[in-house]
Amino acid sequence: MERLWFLNWVFVVWLLGCVCVCVCVEGLGVNWGTMATHKLPPDTVVKMLKDNGIKKVKLFDAEQSTMSALAGSDIEVMVAIPNDQLAVMNSYNRAKQWVQRNVTRYLFNGGVNIKYAAVGNEPFLTSYNGSFLNVTLPALQNIQNALNEAGVGDSIKATVPLNADVYNSPETSPYPSAGRFRNDISDLMTQIAQFLSKNNAPFTVNIYPFLSLYGNDDFPVDYAFFDGVSQPVVDSNGIQYTNVFDANFDTLASALKAVGYENMTIIVGEVGWPTEGDKNANIGNAYRFYNGLLPRLAAGKGTPLRPGYIEVYLFGLIDEDAKSIAPGNFERHWGVYRYDGQPKFTMDLSGQNQNKLLVPAQNVEYLPNKWCMFNPNAKDLSKLADNINFACTFADCTSLGYGSSCNNLDANGNASYAFNMYFQVQNQNPLACNFQGLAMVTAQNISQGNCNFPIQIVASSSGGCSTVTAVFVTLFLFMLQ
Repeated sequence: MERLWFLNWVFVVWLLGCVCVCVCVEGLGVNWGTMATHKLPPDTVVKMLKDNGIKKVKLFDAEQSTMSALAGSDIEVMVAIPNDQLAVMNSYNRAKQWVQRNVTRYLFNGGVNIKYAAVGNEPFLTSYNGSFLNVTLPALQNIQNALNEAGVGDSIKATVPLNADVYNSPETSPYPSAGRFRNDISDLMTQIAQFLSKNNAPFTVNIYPFLSLYGNDDFPVDYAFFDGVSQPVVDSNGIQYTNVFDANFDTLASALKAVGYENMTIIVGEVGWPTEGDKNANIGNAYRFYNGLLPRLAAGKGTPLRPGYIEVYLFGLIDEDAKSIAPGNFERHWGVYRYDGQPKFTMDLSGQNQNKLLVPAQNVEYLPNKWCMFNPNAKDLSKLADNINFACTFADCTSLGYGSSCNNLDANGNASYAFNMYFQVQNQNPLACNFQGLAMVTAQNISQGNCNFPIQIVASSSGGCSTVTAVFVTLFLFMLQ
């Protein structure tokens, strides 16, 4: 009898453990970006999503290997059309071809559970100087109409993920209730909202409290998080705002109300916090941010103007070392996972304050335990700066930047970090650790303190961009002989 009781107890504990792994905030999604020199195999990433109970994923394309890995997973998917293809989608025939190639071909029994088609990604950023203003709405119309014609428009909706700069931000507008769309695109935004409403499609917005702090030392730090501020912002209608996420979301809600679409569904397409590349981008702040956001989502609290459930996609899943750093060095460090699918910090996806690690990627293959370091016996250091610059042109050196984890290395440490990052990108090719005699290969881990000198993973056969740069290093070294 005691043995039977014990076995039952073990089963219950095991079952609870399984439930804990699979519990996730209702409707929580993640952004899966793939701009990396060495990508995890798509099957590995999909298993990681399932192991963590993540049931929604937002992509930035519709790459075949990614879609094939998602088939049969039942994970809801938002496929995407990159901005550079929006003009092509102004042809209805091309839009129909895109839908057939990237949507309907995957809608077989056991296929991909596609829910949305993202038309562009933040195409109205002011930094684009209006490049996509005239092509986004026609592309949106053509894609949704093609989905409708294919007979899937009732279940798959086209939307446009937009940056919060399409409306006046809480930093520039005194109150969320005064939210309005940007003057230069007000008419266009009204037309987009009208088309989305007609097709029962959601308005998708990306909200980044981190960017309120970035480059703005006067912004109240606590207002970027969810754990209280000493002086809430009091709207003209008496509503108190204690964080910039709520204020930003409600500014959009007010802007939609002003153009006649008060009840339009709003999806948060991206929200997160980077862990490197700026003085405010670190693991401590990221933990603080998510530890405030996720319980709110789990409670279905919503915002003052939109109480209740909000569909949210965290940004992002995995660090991407090949992303453009034009917006800032932090761009490559938004992931809640490192490049190799290992979690960066404890994070409770259930929003129940369980304070546990995410489930890591399984069976990750790494390159051998070899590093490239500055050669202490090097004689001619006159070209050291040029070689470091070359290495950082083709590899990710953003961890050396101000406020980052490797910011305190000495000159030789900076050189070693740059050389090693390039060496790893090049799959540890011996030619990639020479740098005119300034570098050497070592089997000793040369990480220093909080500064990790990584060993790269074996690149997935579906991606990786080191082959082209291998040609560059060979030519470079040849020319410098």
